[in-house]
Order: sequence, then C-alpha cells, then structure tokens
Amino acid sequence: MSKESTPPPPRSSRMASGRMRRGATLGRLAARQAARGAGTRLSMIGRSDEARAILAQRSTLRAAEQLVAVLGNLKGAAMKAGQMFALIDLDLLPESHRADFQAKLAALFDSAPQVAFDEMREVIESDLGPLASAFAEFDTNPIGAASIGQVYRARLHDGRRVAVKVKYPGVDRAVRSDMRNLALFGKLFTTQWPTIKNGALVEEFTSNLERELDYVGESRTQRAVAREFVGHPHIVIPDVVEEMCTDHVLVSELFDGESFESLRQLPPEARNHYGELIYRFYVGSLFERNEFCGDPHPGNILIGGDGKICFLDFGLYHRMTPDRVEEERQMLRAAASGDSGKIRRLMVAAGVFDESAPVTANECLSYIWGAAEWHLADEEIAIDPTLATGTVLLALDPRSREHQNIRRQNLPPEHMFSRRTDFLTFGVLGQLRVSNNWHRIAREWLFNELPATDIGNDIALWRESRSTKSEPVD
Repeated sequence: MSKESTPPPPRSSRMASGRMRRGATLGRLAARQAARGAGTRLSMIGRSDEARAILAQRSTLRAAEQLVAVLGNLKGAAMKAGQMFALIDLDLLPESHRADFQAKLAALFDSAPQVAFDEMREVIESDLGPLASAFAEFDTNPIGAASIGQVYRARLHDGRRVAVKVKYPGVDRAVRSDMRNLALFGKLFTTQWPTIKNGALVEEFTSNLERELDYVGESRTQRAVAREFVGHPHIVIPDVVEEMCTDHVLVSELFDGESFESLRQLPPEARNHYGELIYRFYVGSLFERNEFCGDPHPGNILIGGDGKICFLDFGLYHRMTPDRVEEERQMLRAAASGDSGKIRRLMVAAGVFDESAPVTANECLSYIWGAAEWHLADEEIAIDPTLATGTVLLALDPRSREHQNIRRQNLPPEHMFSRRTDFLTFGVLGQLRVSNNWHRIAREWLFNELPATDIGNDIALWRESRSTKSEPVD
C-alpha cells in the first residue's frame, strides 16, 4: 500500500462503464476477415487519425464535456470514476478546443479532498486508540492520496514498517450520495447503450464501488491474494496487519519501490517485461483464478529494488463464478478460430438474447473481436498513449451504429467489471508504451497451452514448486 510520491489527484473511471461499447469500433476489420477465414489484420492501425476525425465533430466534444460536468457534480466516486480520462492524449483534441477541455478536466482532477492530519488522526484514533499506542513512529505527511482516503508511512512497536490507509472523514456518506446520482450518468448513454435503461449495469457499477468503502472486506481480500503470491518470481502483494484493519483504517506491509513514472523511463525491453506482468496480473487472473483486481492504474503499481513489481489497492476486487468465466473463455476461443456459429450459440445459452433475436452469427463474431482484438490477433501489437486514446474516443463515438442489435440485448451486468479491467489495463500499457504478442501469452489461459515467454516459464515452475510442497507426505 505504499506510494513513494504523492500521486496527482485521482482520475475517474466512470467512462469505463462503457467498456463494452468499445465493441462498436475496435477490431471490425479483423472480425470481418476472421469471419471469412482470411486471417487477421490489426484494425487499430491508424486509430489516431480516426480519433481526430471524431473529435472534430462538435457533438462528440459536447458529449465528452457533458460527461465531465456530470462527474464534477459528484464527490468521492467522481474521482474514482474520472480515472480513465488520464488515458486521453490531449494532443488529439482539435487545437481550438484543447485548452477549454483541459481546464474542465483539471477542475475534475483537482477535486481530491484536502484533509488536514488533525482530522485524519481523529479517524485513526477512533478505531485504533491513541496514535502513540498503536505506532512507534508515524509520518504525518501522506505518501499517497486516493478517492476514498490517504496513505501514511509508519512503524509498529515490533519494528515492522507499514503503510496506513485512512478514510477521509464522511467519505462513506459522500460516496453513497454519489451512487444515487449515478442515474445522471446512465442517461448520458441510454441512446447508445439501451441495456442501461433497466438499471442493471448502473447497479453493478455502484455495488462494486460501494465495496471499496469496506476496508475490513478489502483487508481480507488483500491477505488472501498476498498468500496466493507468496514466493512469486516477479510479483509482490503486501500482506495486511489483520488486527489493525478496521472500518476506517487499513494497515499493510510497506513496500518501498519506485513509482510507475520510473517505469516509463526504462528502455523498451524492460518496459515490455513489466508490461507482460501487468497484463498477466490484471487480465490473466480472471481466467486463472476466477477473480481479478478491478482497479488498474499507474498509482497502484510500484517497482522494487529487486526488480519485482508490486500491485496495490484491493478495494475493487471482483470474483466471478467458474461458469461465467468459462463462458468468456469459450467465446474468446471461438472468436480466435472464427467460429461465429458457436459464439452465437454461446450467447443464446448465456441469456444474452433469445434464439429468435435479430442478431446474426457474424455480428456476434464481430462484436467479440471488437471487444477483445488485442487478445485475439496473433501478432505483435505496440500499445502507446495515442492508441489507447483512440480506443477511448472511438468507444464513445455517438455516431456509431455498428453492433446496435447486440447492444440492445441483455448483456450480463456481472461481466461489466471484467471489461472495465480489460479496458483500463490497455490504457495503463499505453502509458508504458509496450509491445508484445498478447495473444501468445493469453493462449496459456484460453487454450491451456504451455508458456510462450520466459516469464510464463518462470511462473509455471513456481506453481509447480508450490504444488509439490502442498502435496501430502505419506
């Protein structure tokens, strides 16, 4: 839970609730070619030009400005929800609108609470007792700030160095108020995403955000994940100090590391190394463990002096049933092989739409490729900020009519956070400017194939050693 430098005010992630909307544009050329059995080409090439064309349309700028205005009227959840704006490369904006739009974003980002330590101390002492009794040393300067609370560095009486995450006073009430205001957000996208009319997606989003207020539940999750990664060759998850985790305070091991910004300064080979680990942790976990961390962003990633990568913040942790995960796996496998008929049958079986619905098999294939092209195309894909921005903007293009038939169906809301995580991971990797054949990595969890990378081999050996150690001795 340590952050070596205070990050900028948190961005919001509410736009990510339109992650599935990305299917309207991402990968359409590749999907059509796959449907014809003619292989794939990355439709993401040239996306920055298309994004510029979209931004040149006043209707799109108005929609983006309206979204910023809605977020600006919210409180704690607004900062969590505005996170995805960090992906936008403002150089893509028309020069005539750039300054105005940037000012609107700055107003949103600068809404992070500024809480004096005296007030935060009251929160700590109300849960843990006098500060001097709970801690041998306590640095009152926060080392991290987030939408829900601030993080401090401290030392326990037994000598352990810890990170102490403390909720802002009154943030529970503010966030729950935001949840009631989310209906405003739903109205923005009703015409684009008719499923929002029934409130299912908004309900899924709000229930997950409310879980982030549950520090006791978060501490249990973090402890479980930390134990899963004990001895991992490349990844560290700080364990919690269970007896010091309360409704308003979460204490965990302190991880001293370099910030994400230091990652961006590394040479390409090193960035690609860490990019693969980020991809495996945020995306692969769903298929390997039926669970995943739903909050990928640079502030939750640190690099240790030993070269290991540390992932923080488990408030937005999501679990799916094995059946639902298997549905996603089977759809991606069918999409990779161009089996449009199987995808349609899987969607019918999952209750996305009835057999009689006016949705063709090729539309289903195109939709899955649109949502997951970078996992499916068997070639190297370089991800940079411009590509990530193009993905965001094209997903929000109000003029798109593609995939309207599928978007009008009953898309399962429980898949929303897996799509959100996928979308934000793409944005984080864009900030890092990495390149890889993501499909070859994903084949481990999609097709149960042997690793295709050195990192994959390291992890396989680690898992094998853990399995051997856990076998009963006769």
